[in-house]
Amino acid sequence: MTLPLTAWLWRHEYWLPPGITWEDMKETEETRYPQPKHLLVSLPCALLLIGLRFIFERFVAVPLSQKMGLKERLLRKASPNPVLEAFYAAHHRSPKEGELSGLAKQCDLQPRQVERWFRCRRNQDRPSLTKKFCEASWRTTFYLTSFCTGLATLYDPLLYSTFGYYMLELSFYCSLVITLPFDVKRKDFYEQIVHHAITISLISFSYCANYIRIGTLVMIIHDASDCFLEPTKIFNYLKWRKICDLLFIIFSAIFLFTRLVVFPYKVLYNTYYYSMEIYQPFLGYYLMNGLLMVLQLLHIFWSCMIIHMVYRFLLRGTMERDLRSDSEDSENNEEETLQEKEAKRNGVLPPSPNSNGSCLGIGKETPLQLNGRSRPTDSHAKMR
Repeated sequence: MTLPLTAWLWRHEYWLPPGITWEDMKETEETRYPQPKHLLVSLPCALLLIGLRFIFERFVAVPLSQKMGLKERLLRKASPNPVLEAFYAAHHRSPKEGELSGLAKQCDLQPRQVERWFRCRRNQDRPSLTKKFCEASWRTTFYLTSFCTGLATLYDPLLYSTFGYYMLELSFYCSLVITLPFDVKRKDFYEQIVHHAITISLISFSYCANYIRIGTLVMIIHDASDCFLEPTKIFNYLKWRKICDLLFIIFSAIFLFTRLVVFPYKVLYNTYYYSMEIYQPFLGYYLMNGLLMVLQLLHIFWSCMIIHMVYRFLLRGTMERDLRSDSEDSENNEEETLQEKEAKRNGVLPPSPNSNGSCLGIGKETPLQLNGRSRPTDSHAKMR
């Protein structure tokens, strides 16, 4: 059963242009071709990269963040509440309107206090700036290394240098898939999964089908802008605004130019139109161009986000948080907006967080709620 399935999967009609078979790509003493079995090297290399990343982040990135003066944000902690904690552990989200009123009754709290508790609880689970700094530092190191390696390979495309570059890129994206559940989760999480899957498929297919020139060009195009994206994040976490703004401008220009101009006119044109002047269409032609088109749709999606950020940058004169980030700043802004709306509706000032850092936001004249029970404050006792 396995042998017929393998023979069917590796039929030359699927992978190679008409008139070319796997016999034509057999290695000889004078000529060497990329072989599908070479891709297996990427699996242990991916595990090796994960180990190197752990060592780099712990012994290089963390001390570097301290030397550069990275300061963690002070987060308000949610007050202990077993009922709300059990709901959060089960659902990992804020309660809906019907659930909100039910939880408020169980805890003897106001719905507004329950909403505020869940906002603070979510903020406690958000990754720290140090974790973000370490991840961005590791990716900066890799993308710089990968981009320089790609330029050298494109200039002198020998088999061994191309093989090393392909294994470096494939191993890195395999390692990203493995560590995806543990990395900083952003708003485009599912788009990142699609991107990694397409990238791994394109790298593997282009290597097996000997499209290494076009594959190398695609990888270099992507690394060119990523070399500036991760340092921009680093300086944004450090709050070095001038350097961050400068890198953001450079990154935006390179990203929009390479992804919306170079990629469609140099890559898609050659793979879709020019290749038809040489070969007849085959299954691999449709597969590769289909994956490249999905990749281009992701480029357009991210370009819209970047253009939005550039627009806000021109209005405000500085770069704000990454639109892909789920930072607690957005939660704080959401909380302030909701409080202002409620205050305007009720004609009173919105409640502010109490001084001990609790997230119930109860004023001095409001009974303190402790694990669903209430007791009067000192002012209430004196009045009695």
